[in-house]
Amino acid sequence: MGVTQAFKLAVKSLSGSKMRAFLTMLGIIIGVGSVIILVSLMQGMTGEMTAMFEDMGTNTLDVMVTGRGSSRTVDVDDIYALYEQNKDVFMGISPAVSVKGTVKTGTDSDAFDATGVTGVSEQYAQLSKLTLAEGRFISYADLTARSRVAVVGSYIANTVFGGRAVGQTLKVNGNPFTVVGVLEEKGDSTAGSADDCLYIPYTTAAKMTFGRIESFVFATQDAALNAQGTALIDDALYAVFQNENYYTISDMQEIVDSMEEMTGMMTMVLVGIAGISLLVGGIGIMNIMLVSVTERTREIGIRKSLGAKKKDIMRQFVIEAGTTSALGGVIGIVFGAAVAVALGKAIGINAVPSLSAVALSFGVSVFIGVFFGFMPANKAAKLNPIDALRYE
Repeated sequence: MGVTQAFKLAVKSLSGSKMRAFLTMLGIIIGVGSVIILVSLMQGMTGEMTAMFEDMGTNTLDVMVTGRGSSRTVDVDDIYALYEQNKDVFMGISPAVSVKGTVKTGTDSDAFDATGVTGVSEQYAQLSKLTLAEGRFISYADLTARSRVAVVGSYIANTVFGGRAVGQTLKVNGNPFTVVGVLEEKGDSTAGSADDCLYIPYTTAAKMTFGRIESFVFATQDAALNAQGTALIDDALYAVFQNENYYTISDMQEIVDSMEEMTGMMTMVLVGIAGISLLVGGIGIMNIMLVSVTERTREIGIRKSLGAKKKDIMRQFVIEAGTTSALGGVIGIVFGAAVAVALGKAIGINAVPSLSAVALSFGVSVFIGVFFGFMPANKAAKLNPIDALRYE
């Protein structure tokens, strides 16, 4: 008996008892569906987080120079000198001065406590990939003159000024600022989101905070140069402080790589847990196939008496088990893909099943069916034809 004939017999056997076949496949369906759903959701979440970091720029290096406890200091001119000397590595630089306080538009009822106020340079928009919807960004002239100008996010522009923010005035800790630009919407334009922000010249921010500028953002020409850029900054700062505890350098690309590695490990753990369902499904197939061998003992005896060999009997039952698990795998893939896409839309991520996840799930489901179908097939093949014909 050939493979084609054995496959036709397997399909006939499954169609003859649809309910039992479905219950046999249920474990495989749940297992494959669970793997597809979990892998799709994790890949969707990883993609969203990676995209978020890429929007901020994976070629950026965040440098914090505290210098607390040291008699030595590094000022803005020193950092800019480092940048000027290594323009083949660095694309740009910007100090970053965080201003704590309240943004108001004239009255106490218009206070915005959650709005992030940051002092930056004229290069910050390029470094952080900020796009203007209206007006302009901070200029070099604003820095030298310590101008009180501001670039606001879409939340403030829409909430306070009804979309017409350029030229309007708002107050930061009581200091009036003229809005010269509005950023394009990046998030959901709600309070506390990425759109609830306000940028002013870092020179003005430093004057308002009465503090030394400690935070800087470097951008390399390419993310592949991040390691070289980190080494240059580290060497320069270590030469001053002789102690790495006085500064920190954060590589955005390393953060992204670590995040992807972590989510990859989480995916493997979740897939392993979901894989238990596949194991249970395989055991279910084995049990049903053992029952099928018992029910078809006389059939096996007749086939052997007509000349069927041991390998023919084994092939029939192994193919039947593999067909059962393969069909369950297909149903599981369809079920898992549908649920994954629906859940992805519900939570706002792109959870589309990858080809690798589908191929892996289907391959494992077929392997489990064949593996667990071998024992019943071997039992059927070893039956004595005389004893099998006598079986009632």
